[in-house]
Amino acid sequence: MAARPILTVIPPTSPLRGQVAPPGSKSITNRALLLAALARGTSRLSGALKSDDTRHMSEALRQMGVEVLEPDDTTFVVSSDGQLRTPTGPLFLGNAGTAVRFLAAAVTSVDGAVTLDGDDYMRKRPIGPLLDALRSVGVGVDCATGCPPLTVHAKGGFPAGRIEVDAGLSSQYVSALLMAAACAEGPVEIALRGKDIGARGYVDLTLAAMRAFGAQVEQQDEMTWRVMPGGYVARDYFIEPDASAATYLWAAQVLSEGDIDLGVADADFTQPDARANDFIRQFPRMPALIDGSQMQDAIPTLAVLAAFNETPVRFVGLANLRVKECDRVAALHDGLNAIRHGLATVEGDDLLVAADPALAGSTCDALIETHADHRIAMCFALAGLKIHGVRILDPECVGKTYPGYWKALGSLGVTFERS
Repeated sequence: MAARPILTVIPPTSPLRGQVAPPGSKSITNRALLLAALARGTSRLSGALKSDDTRHMSEALRQMGVEVLEPDDTTFVVSSDGQLRTPTGPLFLGNAGTAVRFLAAAVTSVDGAVTLDGDDYMRKRPIGPLLDALRSVGVGVDCATGCPPLTVHAKGGFPAGRIEVDAGLSSQYVSALLMAAACAEGPVEIALRGKDIGARGYVDLTLAAMRAFGAQVEQQDEMTWRVMPGGYVARDYFIEPDASAATYLWAAQVLSEGDIDLGVADADFTQPDARANDFIRQFPRMPALIDGSQMQDAIPTLAVLAAFNETPVRFVGLANLRVKECDRVAALHDGLNAIRHGLATVEGDDLLVAADPALAGSTCDALIETHADHRIAMCFALAGLKIHGVRILDPECVGKTYPGYWKALGSLGVTFERS
């Protein structure tokens, strides 16, 4: 077996300064790609992210008869008659959770069986609650484990009527149903089963994108949405920069006492993870308790930053992090303790970080197991800005959402050793 690549971060000797433009939002790009594919006409998506996740989504759409052109590094041009076709083979979606979950509902519009599969990590990520919701309205779905692979036996249309979904594990289940529902023959009412929903703010992103592409959708109450039939119409659509990616740059700025210009005002981010900047600005006096339930992808950034805080931080609301690209609660615990034993502990789903500003300038022998998770690689690079000896396994896994991450840090003055 070939040796796994390792990247060692060399702590900079001066504050990080410069301008870095974060990539386009992964969450919005994959929503816009699907909506453009379900729309009649040609849509131009500018400011888009080009990464592993969006590549898997665009390739799957091409397999279903949609024309997806890429005239430059930040643009997709999508042409469709508003109808997906049955692919000739399985749709392989890597570890792109948005692609698998969104398409599991969207492919109900084809006439035939569609199999969705992914890599070994995706085959551990639960999708059962979404499939249960589809089955409840008569959609045939085969799925042996509650995780991909799965096969949807589609009958040419999303069923109208009322559909209930348990979204406690992921808001993506709700978003998937909402986007597909606009292509039904009649009105669709989507209701939460139970009050818990992970990262509700991402449902708001979905609703905004749907309305931009012409859908008629109303939130009837905190638990229920009503989507009218009519499908989508093509349009030109700008995708804002990725707030999750921005958190690493915001954290790098405060850790190095630098000045990093992202080229976008903080207030212009509409994604839930932008809330993390409120806590980053408080460093090194971050609060003792941080609820991560509504900004889940920002928690790895905040957890590593907390290691250098003046006082300990307890992170709560992390249950959904257990079922991301890896178990991020465990991965953060293990990585922080590789830096210094006892730096982190886990109680249930809570992560406790025993802050110590004296870590800055110290030396460790920390080999960070990323589990091929882009966010684990990117957040622990932040620790390497302050501590000697932080080594990142499989550093190119950042390509899932931020292929230019290492180059971006390099442009600010960070150096690396690769082996």
